[in-house]
Amino acid sequence: MKTKPVIISLALLCLSAPVLADDDCDDPMADWQPREQLRQKLEAEGWTVYRIKVDDGCYEVKGMAPEGFSAEASFAPATFELMNLEREDDDDEDDDDDNRHDRGDGQARDKAQTDRPVPSNGIVKGRPTVTVE
Repeated sequence: MKTKPVIISLALLCLSAPVLADDDCDDPMADWQPREQLRQKLEAEGWTVYRIKVDDGCYEVKGMAPEGFSAEASFAPATFELMNLEREDDDDEDDDDDNRHDRGDGQARDKAQTDRPVPSNGIVKGRPTVTVE
């Protein structure tokens, strides 16, 4: 009589296996499109791309999403289908305190960052500006 709950439990476990599958991409390498095409596609959509690398068979992109937040996204390398999008929240609470009044166009935040003195150790917070040609 106790075999019925065991059978039902095993059946549910087997049916839930696809839900537990990971986010890895499994496109054959012969079908992959170049990273530069993904960069051009994303920049045309309004992204600012900082880096594209391969991770778990997917193209992993770090950059600024069109909505204005830092993001890390995974794309299928053959179709450029968005697999995963993670918002990269700023863990630095000091910046939030200094710029709590500025949630609009970001000009006050930019001005606050340019008016700050350079620390004596020479390390400046923030992302450097790099131009790649």
